[in-house]
Amino acid sequence: MSPRVTLAVAGRVLTQVRRDHRTLAMLMVVPCALISLLWWMFEDLPGDLFDRFGPGLLAMFPFIVMFLVTSVTTLRERSSGTLERLLTMPLGRLDLLLGYALAFGLLAAVQSALAVGVSVGLLGLEVSGPVWLLGVVAVADAVLGTALGLLVSAFATTEFQAVQFMPAFVLPQVLLCGLFVPRDAMPGVLEVVSDALPLSYAVDAMQELVGAADAGRVWRDVLVVACFALAALGLGSATLRRRTP
Repeated sequence: MSPRVTLAVAGRVLTQVRRDHRTLAMLMVVPCALISLLWWMFEDLPGDLFDRFGPGLLAMFPFIVMFLVTSVTTLRERSSGTLERLLTMPLGRLDLLLGYALAFGLLAAVQSALAVGVSVGLLGLEVSGPVWLLGVVAVADAVLGTALGLLVSAFATTEFQAVQFMPAFVLPQVLLCGLFVPRDAMPGVLEVVSDALPLSYAVDAMQELVGAADAGRVWRDVLVVACFALAALGLGSATLRRRTP
């Protein structure tokens, strides 16, 4: 592994994304727009509904957007043969994997910072814990979406197929993460499934920050999310030499 090569790969990916204005808009604008739309929906309704649902959706939106962008972008490079050509150069799979992860991780950090800034600074989302910790959780959620997107790109042959993986990888997590029904109130089987899904811990961390703000529990949930992301990256690295038909 060479830090210089890893940074070169990351720089190449960032340059490619910078030239794609539609992708940049989706990454930076869409999560903020969705959070703002949610606030607008609840503005005239009684109760603090935005404070109730906002944190969970602040965990979901970066996760979903990064999953989509990463899976489609990486699949495009797999199907065009770019990844195979890169692997013929003097760089290892770990350099390539970490380069992609670093590039999309930086984009995820900017995206999450914007979403948190809009939610707390402009829309008045009340947070009991430190705002910077809310940002850490949002970044962890976005990186998780990046890692799963990298993994999913290995099992699709077209960009349309990559999008079709959303019902299998994303929607079950959205439904079972505890945002709509508390996880301990679900049927036993669904609660066990929910405990095995990474987005559940992301939502738990967000909700903890606007509730009792137990920093220990928040960091525990962030660690679980990070472990899921590392596992997805590890599985994704095993597919880098696979040539997509």
